[in-house]
Amino acid sequence: VQLQAYGGGLVQPGGSLRLSCAASRFLLDYYAIGWFRQVPGKEREGISCIMSSPSRTYYADSVKGRFTISRDNAKNTVYLQMNSLKPEDTAVYYCATCGVNMSIYPTGYWGQGTLVTVSS
Repeated sequence: VQLQAYGGGLVQPGGSLRLSCAASRFLLDYYAIGWFRQVPGKEREGISCIMSSPSRTYYADSVKGRFTISRDNAKNTVYLQMNSLKPEDTAVYYCATCGVNMSIYPTGYWGQGTLVTVSS
């Protein structure tokens, strides 16, 4: 397994949650890694991406200012800190290798999803 996401759960609106993505050393060294989310019936959305070196970060407008992506190379992990969560953030969240152009797009490697539910 090269990418494994975990940390989803149920949180109240306005709350916080941190997702983790355990990544292989190979992917961390050579690929940007990011987060995507998908709601059934809607298109998948790339929400954040962090480059391998330097660790430049990118965010979709929908999460900018609320979510923070980071990486800990010593722990082979990429994190997504999610604050001020809204019901519309409810989705299955995936970590994957990513690229950035006009938007954040996947580049081939995927982890399994973790469900985040924002509800009172």
